[in-house]
Amino acid sequence: MSTSPVVELHDIRKTYASGEATVHAVRGISLKIERGEFVAIMGASGSGKSTLMNTLGCLDRPTSGQYLLDGTDVSHLDRDELADIRNHKLGFVFQGFNLLARTTALENVELPMLYGAENLPKAERRERALRSLEIVGLAERAHHYSSQLSGGQQQRVAIARAIANQPQLLLADEPTGNLDSKTSIEIMGVFQRLNDAGMTIIMVTHEPDIARFCKRDLLVRDGLLVSDTTVSPRTLADEELRRYLANAPKDEMPSTATPKAA
Repeated sequence: MSTSPVVELHDIRKTYASGEATVHAVRGISLKIERGEFVAIMGASGSGKSTLMNTLGCLDRPTSGQYLLDGTDVSHLDRDELADIRNHKLGFVFQGFNLLARTTALENVELPMLYGAENLPKAERRERALRSLEIVGLAERAHHYSSQLSGGQQQRVAIARAIANQPQLLLADEPTGNLDSKTSIEIMGVFQRLNDAGMTIIMVTHEPDIARFCKRDLLVRDGLLVSDTTVSPRTLADEELRRYLANAPKDEMPSTATPKAA
């Protein structure tokens, strides 16, 4: 396995034309994210954090600067090359789940593998999808449709889908934004277990309580990285969380059990 950082940004800048004005969304950000880190990107609306996330996810190209993803310079790749990078090296989890309504959880998780260059046989796709659902603790719901799943379960399906192609980097954009507090804690527990298993995760959030589950906090303001802090993450074993969860009815309490390994 490569020992180089998963992410290296060197003086990344992004500008947009807005009428006659020029908007400087990102103003020269440089940083490294090592393998196995769990990083939160925070910032107010308009701070540049979403533009930075789009750059990290190869959804947009920087105006200038260099972006090395898993050792590959992706700064100036064309649209097709970026699509290939996204499919092979990145997994995405969004606020809105983005599941197909008339498709089972298992079939939703299989989707990214249908577009992969590996051209996996159907049996192998199904096996890998089931393994991904088991990792997020949802194997028993594999054949349920999205409408039969709660919000938290839908987000776990989305996470399983994001890891199905075994990405080098998992990107989560406000993944708890549509969830209540208790379910949000459950989802952060899933991310923590994935990170404990070695997955590198970058998460955009505007919620300090959610960022506290990560190991490193990046604060973006006016297109600049103004703070980079390593923190001790709160976990589902924290006494404060135990007291918090103790007030919830048992059928609403998030599970703190670790799913069996695939």
